[in-house]
Amino acid sequence: MFDHLTERLAGTFKKLRGGSVLSAAHVDDAIKEIRRSLLEADVHFKVVRDVCARISERAVGQKVWDSLNPGQQVVQIFHDELVELLGGKNQQLPDFAGKPPVVVLLVGLQGSGKTTFAAKLALYLKKKLKKSVGLVPADCQRPAAKTQLQILGQRIDTPVFDSALEKGAVAVAREGLAWAAAQFQDVVIIDTAGRQQVDDELMQEIQALNHAVVPGFRFLVVDAMIGSQGLEVARTFHERVPLTGLVVSKLDGDARGGVALSAREVTGVPIVFAGVGEKIEDLEAFHPDRMASRILGMGDVMALVEKARESISEEEAAESAGKMMSGQFSLEDFRDQMKRLRSMGPLEGILKLMPGMGQAMAQMKNVDADKEMKKVEAMISSMTRQERKNPDLLNGRRRLRIAEGSGTSVADINRFIKQFAEMQKMMKQMSKMGLAKGLMKGGLKGLLNR
Repeated sequence: MFDHLTERLAGTFKKLRGGSVLSAAHVDDAIKEIRRSLLEADVHFKVVRDVCARISERAVGQKVWDSLNPGQQVVQIFHDELVELLGGKNQQLPDFAGKPPVVVLLVGLQGSGKTTFAAKLALYLKKKLKKSVGLVPADCQRPAAKTQLQILGQRIDTPVFDSALEKGAVAVAREGLAWAAAQFQDVVIIDTAGRQQVDDELMQEIQALNHAVVPGFRFLVVDAMIGSQGLEVARTFHERVPLTGLVVSKLDGDARGGVALSAREVTGVPIVFAGVGEKIEDLEAFHPDRMASRILGMGDVMALVEKARESISEEEAAESAGKMMSGQFSLEDFRDQMKRLRSMGPLEGILKLMPGMGQAMAQMKNVDADKEMKKVEAMISSMTRQERKNPDLLNGRRRLRIAEGSGTSVADINRFIKQFAEMQKMMKQMSKMGLAKGLMKGGLKGLLNR
């Protein structure tokens, strides 16, 4: 979703080089491009104005760190501002604790993805938090929504209340809550009706539901493709029914993503989940620091480790992440990781989580990722152990030998080595900026000790 924004920002920061102090000229050039990039991504103009003002205030006259150039330091400042914009470093995920059944009320416009998210959330709660979950179809305007939820419930082995839709949403919600209590469920998720646009009838129904079931969590599901008008939708819902969280759906699409960058800033409500694919498993808890890193092309090491935990041991995951974050990730390590990637989900999505690989994937549109992965494995396997540990040894004669041994070309070898060097460079920059240290201290150790 953020590929265009990431590409624009990368071009912006490459222009800033040299100097020991961030001058007004440095910052003005960067701010101009950042402003244009964010506006093109459908970020609300007031949010763009405020973010740019804060970056300018922090950056001008600041001494450039010895380990960074001006461009890298602006990246650091912008990263910090993005994290704050998206929710801050200390944003807590919902724990869904409370007297059972804890009620989760889902609201949003028609077509935003509420029903699909209901099933995704149910699976997430069952797998990640070990909760028993029930689903209640309370969309009495669209009978097909009940059928859809029943089908999804069967697929994830989750009970769905047989709602009598003719009774109306409030009666259905009350009966569904009683059903969940009788089933001794920890959490009950209530799917509600939507409209093509916000109207008073919809708002009155949502208010009545909120009063009838007293939900512990009220989530607004917002389509990432809605653009800047999504902010007004979020604000209206929040005024009528105080929201506890925002869910951004369809982040895997071609949406520009402005709503994700500005929703919290305008409403004050945190983004708690993001839908990242069409499968029921494609739901991620929203971490502001991780999303900021993705937007800036730094990948998402923590998300990569989380996926890896499902197929490798904690010790292997910790060792791999440590090498990546220290910039000591060798070609041999890379090959070993690739052998595990096929069990971790779509390769395109996995590679985008690796620092420096997002832009490489952008240059490989309409390319068979599995075929390319096998080609890379063949190239690395055709190297000696010394060459895999130290790619600087790869002169022209060695590259020709590797190309002949792997059935590829020297151009293929050159392209891959360049991409791998970019990944290592990105990780070293993150380490210099303190981002890798923060990930290790605040996330990785806790993740691996769960």
